[in-house]
Amino acid sequence: MGSSTPVAAQVSRFYESHPYPPPVDDLDAYRKSWDDRRRRAESHLFWPAEPYRDDRSILVAGCGTTQAAHYALRWPRARVLGIDVSATSIAFTQELKQQYALDNLEVRQLPLEHAAELGETFEHVVCTGVLHHLPDPDAGLRALRDVLAPAGALHVMVYAPYGRAGIYMLQDYCRRLAIGHTDADIRDLAESLKALPLDHPLAPLLRNSPDFTTSAGLADALLHPRDRSYSVPQLVEFLDRAGLEFGRWLRQAPYLPWCGALASAPHHSKLIELTAEEQYAAIELFRGTMLRHSVVAYRKDRLAQNSSVDFEGDAWLRYTPVHLPGTIVVRDRLPPGATAVLINRNHTYTDLYLPIDDRQERLLEKIDGKRTIAEICGQRGERSLARDFFRQLWQWDQIVLDTSAAVVSS
Repeated sequence: MGSSTPVAAQVSRFYESHPYPPPVDDLDAYRKSWDDRRRRAESHLFWPAEPYRDDRSILVAGCGTTQAAHYALRWPRARVLGIDVSATSIAFTQELKQQYALDNLEVRQLPLEHAAELGETFEHVVCTGVLHHLPDPDAGLRALRDVLAPAGALHVMVYAPYGRAGIYMLQDYCRRLAIGHTDADIRDLAESLKALPLDHPLAPLLRNSPDFTTSAGLADALLHPRDRSYSVPQLVEFLDRAGLEFGRWLRQAPYLPWCGALASAPHHSKLIELTAEEQYAAIELFRGTMLRHSVVAYRKDRLAQNSSVDFEGDAWLRYTPVHLPGTIVVRDRLPPGATAVLINRNHTYTDLYLPIDDRQERLLEKIDGKRTIAEICGQRGERSLARDFFRQLWQWDQIVLDTSAAVVSS
């Protein structure tokens, strides 16, 4: 983050005083949570048409105190470079590098707008929670696009406007009262928030968001000197201006008319007549509480196999389904006719549960990350059921798909 502008200097000083996320010194549980199955699922989320690899080059832009170390731990055979404008954040990351002997990690103090100074490109560029704090987000995103390899994948997270309405109201409140960034200011702010009306738009976030449980999180949310958000149409335009194209949502079910309560609502038929981008924009308005958008994007001129997933024709039979982490099977309080309900615990909307019957459950049990859909469904008579079911599993973020065999055969 940052450049030579006054706002950038404010942002830099802010993170020197309030490093975010709050530093941690124990990453053992995080390391244990990653194995080859989970790495393979993430690989095919970003590169469905490529065979699994775990040795990519990764740039974590605006890495904060821990994110670059996280990536080095979860991808031990990858080469990870973390950059950040904050010397404090870089120092914390260096400590983690030494503590965990992360020989695959390098960190540099560098604004992400200056990423070209690295003199190389990266197969995977990660930038979450950073661009919306820059004085010129477009310049930042263009800089990331320029260091993204032609076949690379970019993971971007930016704030969304509607779910953050309460945050922006309190940010304005703090500005009007000239509330500063001192420890005393933050303590007084935390104490004053206890008097917030229970129906204030910020109240649900105060109850449920971990960002408000620490002084650094509270400062980052309500006292940041630079903070903007992007609606779905604004995000698509943002990517387009930088020479990037939308690939998919990191978790797509909340944006799709086939998932959740909207699948059976009277407006479902109207929604599916819209283009994909119009669907996403309409559903963002309907849901109303999205806090952020996490997107996978690619260079418009990318030199890579088609990353789209297509259940028309017969290519889908050569897809290999891979379970996503966080997906669980629930057997309590089932809807009529269901033998189980599938839930992705990374979803925050309670309507995103997928009931399945006994035939579908038999197919689900055969997913091992090795067999293709054709090998799973076996008899041709099962293929109509399989097409609809595996499309559902993919839409509902229960699986990702390795489509590399289909690409090779086509």
